[in-house]
Amino acid sequence: MLKASYIPYRLVFKQPAGTSRGILTTKESWFIKVWDTERPEVFGIGECALFRGLSADDRPDYEKQLEQVCLNIDRLPLETLNDWSSIRFGVETALADLGNGGKRWIYPTPFLENSRPIEINGLIWMGDRKTMEERLVEKLNAGFHCIKLKIGAIDFQSELELLKLIRSRFNRHDIELRVDANGAFTPDEALAKLEQLARYDIHSIEQPIRQGQWKEMARLCRLSPVPIALDEELIGISETERKRELLMTIQPRYIILKPALTGGFSGAEEWIEIAGRLRIGWWVTSALESNIGLNAIAQWTATLPTAMPQGLGTGQLYINNIPSPLEQKGCFISYNPTKKWELNPLSF
Repeated sequence: MLKASYIPYRLVFKQPAGTSRGILTTKESWFIKVWDTERPEVFGIGECALFRGLSADDRPDYEKQLEQVCLNIDRLPLETLNDWSSIRFGVETALADLGNGGKRWIYPTPFLENSRPIEINGLIWMGDRKTMEERLVEKLNAGFHCIKLKIGAIDFQSELELLKLIRSRFNRHDIELRVDANGAFTPDEALAKLEQLARYDIHSIEQPIRQGQWKEMARLCRLSPVPIALDEELIGISETERKRELLMTIQPRYIILKPALTGGFSGAEEWIEIAGRLRIGWWVTSALESNIGLNAIAQWTATLPTAMPQGLGTGQLYINNIPSPLEQKGCFISYNPTKKWELNPLSF
């Protein structure tokens, strides 16, 4: 018989992380542990990676729902968690971990043997221009071939100057540039800003305007000289037909998949299937999970047919992350099977 329990955990950033939605210094999360009463020493762990202010399941009764999930884990249809994306992500991870022997092996692939690392982008958080330039130089010196800049919080001209700085040293064949506006532009100003960004050979821009404005986003996708990727737009949409309607209406060039925000692994896989039929590209990013969640996402990504740089470079953000075999070296994330998980910070 399956049993489950959970604990809350507050991750603390090494440095404040700036986005157009504000400055992040901590990140709430919950860990769920699942075991069989016949072998309680073997257990699976998943991260219910709620993102305050962004997750569709950011509700006052979140923890009550998590309690009910644990009470009913032995007879829980996962479909009942379609509207609780981060909890479904955690439950799927914990059950897969348990099914693979409780070794934090979620999706066994060559990634776990350290023979197939995953290329990632170098993420530049928002900050003042001097700070962003310093972070940019660090990423370039580390050998990243794909750089992603958060934009929309500081002066737009300063952000353009940063892009100009990169292009003065590297062309688009040397460095792929992605930008993420997190919905910071208004529909009226977005196209003009996209035209300015296009001067710097931008690979793509994530979510230039706030989600929910399908008509305006569709217009931008038709007219923008910079390919548009939908990110926040996917959050909270769990019905298959609604997903298809969104992509057919907006027709973006790419979609961004964050399993904790887009229906767990099963929900994200459905997005991939629908996007594939419509010839829409995609890549995977983490959503500020701890190493528990990042490990699951990286292993899942290793099963997918993609060679694009992924957004999985968030494992070094926290001072109290869960020590793990995950390693980031330059522009690659890998799994070192000689290292051990240290679960002491988790007091189930």
